[in-house]
Amino acid sequence: MNLKNKIILACLAVLLPLVSLPALAQSAVSDQYKWLTFTVFGTIICFTMFVTYLAAKRVKTAKDFYTAGGGVSGLQNGWAIAGDYLSAASFLGIAGLISIWGYDGFMYSVGWLVAYISVLLVIAEPCRNIGKYTLADILAYRNDPKKTRVVGAISVITVSTFYLIAQMVGGGVLVKTLIGIDYEYSVIAVGILMLSYVLFGGMVATTWVQIIKAILLVTASIVMVIMVWSQYGFFGDFLNNVVNDPKVQARVATILGDAAKNMTPTELGQRFLEPGLLFKAPIDQISLGMALVFGTAGMPHILMRFFTVPTAQEARKSVVWAMGIIGGFYVLTLFLGMGAAMKVGAPTIIGVDPGGNMAAPLLAQALGGGKDSLMGNFMLAFVAAVAFATIVAVVAGLVLAAASAMAHDIYVGVIRGEHATQAEQVKAARIATVVFGAIAIALGIAAKGQNVAHLVALAFAVASSANFPCVFLTLFWRKCNTGGIVTGMIVGTVTAIGIVLISPNMTYPIAVKAASEKAIKGADDKLVKLNADLAAAADDATKAKITVDVEKANKAKAAAQKKIDDLKGETTSLVGLDKPLFELKNPGIISIPLGFLAVIIGSLLYRDKRADEMWDELYVRQNTGILTAKAVSH
Repeated sequence: MNLKNKIILACLAVLLPLVSLPALAQSAVSDQYKWLTFTVFGTIICFTMFVTYLAAKRVKTAKDFYTAGGGVSGLQNGWAIAGDYLSAASFLGIAGLISIWGYDGFMYSVGWLVAYISVLLVIAEPCRNIGKYTLADILAYRNDPKKTRVVGAISVITVSTFYLIAQMVGGGVLVKTLIGIDYEYSVIAVGILMLSYVLFGGMVATTWVQIIKAILLVTASIVMVIMVWSQYGFFGDFLNNVVNDPKVQARVATILGDAAKNMTPTELGQRFLEPGLLFKAPIDQISLGMALVFGTAGMPHILMRFFTVPTAQEARKSVVWAMGIIGGFYVLTLFLGMGAAMKVGAPTIIGVDPGGNMAAPLLAQALGGGKDSLMGNFMLAFVAAVAFATIVAVVAGLVLAAASAMAHDIYVGVIRGEHATQAEQVKAARIATVVFGAIAIALGIAAKGQNVAHLVALAFAVASSANFPCVFLTLFWRKCNTGGIVTGMIVGTVTAIGIVLISPNMTYPIAVKAASEKAIKGADDKLVKLNADLAAAADDATKAKITVDVEKANKAKAAAQKKIDDLKGETTSLVGLDKPLFELKNPGIISIPLGFLAVIIGSLLYRDKRADEMWDELYVRQNTGILTAKAVSH
């Protein structure tokens, strides 16, 4: 079977399940407009698959597969980095968090925006000058190649897995909500499409798909924000409308509970623009910010992008372009999230998806005229299809990073000792892609119901605690050596994950049951009052409004009861705790310093002649780029 036919079959494998399966789940699109959703999704999928077909012709060597042959310009790479970076968490997760939690949700945007300064000033050029394909190539340059490749590959796979789960969840929720098919089938469709990009087109196809989706995403966001501004005003007027919006005030009152009884409506609205609704402790926000800022410089799929440009100058240029695009987009998320809070409302957003991940598509539908309008459903379909392309492109980048760790670092670097032909390297990369892609699909199905931004934060915690200290110190500290790299990778990874396992991020059945029982009691009290009002209502309009409120209260009661039923017989968290031992949701403030400390202590206690001898060469090369074109493992 030739390449063209293989890619056509891959495209059909994605589209056919969406067409043929029955509507088994709740859908945000009415049956009469399903054809519109299929058309928009199908158009974007087929276009990206055509790009993959063209790109596949250029993939002949391992360098083509991993780094697009090093022939991507700074401008192109800047858009591709933006496409790689603006993930499901950025578009779906952050907009959802802002629409539900206000200011605290925007902290993710601020953290990721500031993060690229560290990448530009510290990481981009040196990594381009000494690296080859992967993060482990950077670590192996002056340290023991086999040892650093093993720990580096394990860390890359760990980070990629956490980040990947977030994208798969976002894609599954998106397709399920729009088309109404089971979440599991949605995740499988995302996985098949992602595998098609990477298997056939490697980094060439992944780069161009990321550029296309970044342009579409930024364009769609600008159009939506302009439409929001046309209704709610620009900046100052917009924020005043947020404060005075009844939906926003009601949401804050729900979050605060009894504390809201003595607050005026304006005070409730103002509270939405202040910190503390989601992150109760200021130190938790600092910890989150540290993870996001330093984690960006340690994300393997981002580091890989610097190897795709021909010169260090183009690497710097690509980061400048990426900062401008990413920075502009993250400012837009504030207006998207708060626009959704006013136009759609938190109860509706949570009703469609408890994690809030459908806030932006639902806002697009509302701006276009609502659920029953053609334009509303077209806008929802277009925005959702762009978000879907965003997810698949990011997933492709992550799978490429993980596959490179498995194939290039472990198989070629450690098992084969760098003695593998180009054909063997490409074959190994494609086999690793299939293996990790299958794992991604399985984990995406298992992680059903999680908010994607929180999962991405965990990936950033590991990247900031393990990858960043090792990369930073091997580049800029002469005494850093193999002992420090191995120790730092292990301590940083284990600490970040371990702290999360004992933090409030985990599910604690006793606390969940207590909160659910309180919610049921509140719903019962509300139903008593509503039923009394319904009996006393004199006109049909009032009765209709009260009936809607009764239905909402019954749904809230049923949801709370479901949580209790789901946890029946359970009393402790995954690691056997009945309450958190670590009160912060983000481990960065502890795990990042420990990661740096582990590298320093490990380096001082370990003697590594090679690391010391290679320092002068590394120092010259990372600052000048001399002999970069001949980058090989030493």
